[in-house]
Amino acid sequence: MAVAMASASFALQLKAVEMNSKAFENSTSRSLAASSAGFGSFKSAIRPSWSFCPIRLPSSRTTLVIRASSAAALEDESPSEADAVPTPKVIIDQDSDPNATVVEITFGDRLGALIDTMNALKNLGLNVVKANVFLDSSGKHNTFSITKADTGRKVEEPELLEAIRLTIINNLLQYHPESSAQLAMGVAFGAVPPPVQVDIDIATHISVSDDGPDRSLLYVETADRPGLLVDLVKIITDINIFVESGEFDTEGLLAKAKFHVSYRGKAIIKPLQQVLANSLRYFLRRPSTEEASF
Repeated sequence: MAVAMASASFALQLKAVEMNSKAFENSTSRSLAASSAGFGSFKSAIRPSWSFCPIRLPSSRTTLVIRASSAAALEDESPSEADAVPTPKVIIDQDSDPNATVVEITFGDRLGALIDTMNALKNLGLNVVKANVFLDSSGKHNTFSITKADTGRKVEEPELLEAIRLTIINNLLQYHPESSAQLAMGVAFGAVPPPVQVDIDIATHISVSDDGPDRSLLYVETADRPGLLVDLVKIITDINIFVESGEFDTEGLLAKAKFHVSYRGKAIIKPLQQVLANSLRYFLRRPSTEEASF
């Protein structure tokens, strides 16, 4: 009788195991179905790429394990550096040629012959007496030698030099809208404004050094804005310092200026150098010009 009772108990346990096994299978099937539906909708949005990783098992059989690429790997598949927008540069050089103002424009390899830019400069009363194009690792460089149409001389007036700079930048914005995200004028006139603003306190650097017995070299680097060239020259001349020549570079959101300056025909002495640097630093770090003045 004990044997019969043990057999009956074992049969009941076996029945319970079979029922639990079937319940587990049904539950697993439902879970897999739900997971497949959810992953399908996720996959349609993300479309992960797949790689196959062979794993050698002890039985010498090879199994292929599907592995989804990580989010970081997917981000690395962004457009190549060749598709990145280059930094636009406009250089106004008063040193290289004693008879003409030399202008250099660079925007990677995206610039053409710049016929429209030359026509815009002619509308300012200027003549383009020479044009040149050269290539290097930084891109294509278009250079123009410019003189005033009425005198045939190089441009000396700060207001006209600034008009040349802004005219060139305006043409860049018009014919290459993608440049607006990297130009200060893109804030007011560009299709896409710069994503970040330059911190003037961090970006501003001023130095004055001797450049021979008769003149000094003033270097200014700061956040660019319309009218900056004119304002710099005004601040310098307001303290009776003479600007002999120089170069004004626009590199993206930054402006870099080099001026050869003198005081009464001589290099600037140290105390006056400090006055000049402090005056420029005070002016440049004031609140920025309101958009209405652009």
